[in-house]
Amino acid sequence: MSSPVVFIHGIRVGGTMWGPVRSHLDRPSEAPDLPGHGTRRGEPFTLESAADTVAAAVDRLGGRALLVGLSLGGYVGIATAARFPERVAGLVAMGCTTKPDGVNAGLYRFAASLAARHPDLAGRLSAYAFHRALPGPPGDAVIAGGFTCEVMPSVVEAVTARDPLSDLAAYPGRVWLVNGSRDPFRRHERAFLRACRDGRLLLMPGRNHLTVLAHPARMARLVEDLACLADQRDRPLPARAVATPSPR
Repeated sequence: MSSPVVFIHGIRVGGTMWGPVRSHLDRPSEAPDLPGHGTRRGEPFTLESAADTVAAAVDRLGGRALLVGLSLGGYVGIATAARFPERVAGLVAMGCTTKPDGVNAGLYRFAASLAARHPDLAGRLSAYAFHRALPGPPGDAVIAGGFTCEVMPSVVEAVTARDPLSDLAAYPGRVWLVNGSRDPFRRHERAFLRACRDGRLLLMPGRNHLTVLAHPARMARLVEDLACLADQRDRPLPARAVATPSPR
């Protein structure tokens, strides 16, 4: 049975960001808006409510799915896998292997507070940045969901209050940590990898935090390949078969 996919978006944007990738995918998928984002603007954001949103999307797709999240979406995917492991066939966490604490947390809080105080300006700057980094349909898809910059402080507080390494250690399934080789958010990727009970680290050469989405067809092929690996792990063994380690 082929696992469906639930895509999880980044901070201040919406599920539309995954539209170009989903259009190339050969299996069912959803990309819900998290609380406070996209069509759910104005709703309070917590990691618990975000995880509930992802779990509800999984249930609509049959009760078990591969999770694919970028940036905030990666942290939400990690939290969801820890809380609902039986619903998660595998986890692809992209651009989220920096510990959200210490100096990092202070910088995130400062940037989020500025964006929340000037949401219209922050939205225009965000649109410009996405157009420059992702010209054409990938950038258009991100911008189509709008920017909810006012939610950023509560998102930062929710993420910095959580320990993603503990959440990774709690999830028994297969995890792929995917980073652009030029992504500054890969700072602690080795610690994240060590925390995984069954983890792999994949680097995308020459890509940064945003440009991992620059080629939707390639990203869809990667997701399809990882979903197939998750399907293999989920497939029950034949009667009297001897279990052997699966290829890595």
